[in-house]
Amino acid sequence: MKLFRPSGTDPLWRDEFSIFKAEERYVNRRQLTKFLTLTSLAMFTGNIWIAIRAWFHKDPVYPIRAVAGLEEIPVGGVKIFDYPAANHPCILVRTGPDSYAAYSQICTHLSCAVFYSRDQNRLECPCHEGYFSVHDGSVIQGPPPRPLARVVLERRGGELVATGMLQG
Repeated sequence: MKLFRPSGTDPLWRDEFSIFKAEERYVNRRQLTKFLTLTSLAMFTGNIWIAIRAWFHKDPVYPIRAVAGLEEIPVGGVKIFDYPAANHPCILVRTGPDSYAAYSQICTHLSCAVFYSRDQNRLECPCHEGYFSVHDGSVIQGPPPRPLARVVLERRGGELVATGMLQG
């Protein structure tokens, strides 16, 4: 098998591949236009998909569920309950004689369980030292990126009733 021409200057494979090293680094106008057109088409299709999903998006319907009696929990006390469905733990804190606060018990950082610290009057995530305000669920310190989801409570007769969730 011959790899070189008789003159010995250029290998035979150079004739079979039309690659020019000097021009290899440059992109011509046709390639750039093709790239921009395909990228624009992909972005346009993605935006149409997002618009269609937003148009047909329905707000979730939350069940109405009794959580606790008004006098069941002492001031500074806590009750754990599931809302809006089973396996969605929430925490109810009685912050004063007539004030209650309820939040999702799932930390917004890495989904660890959040607990109430009575001494510090805050909700704490023990996994990465994330702290949340017991009054509004906002992040006080730590890595959590968002506030806790708040459970909407109503007083009906002698009990507290959960009626919805507000994302922080």
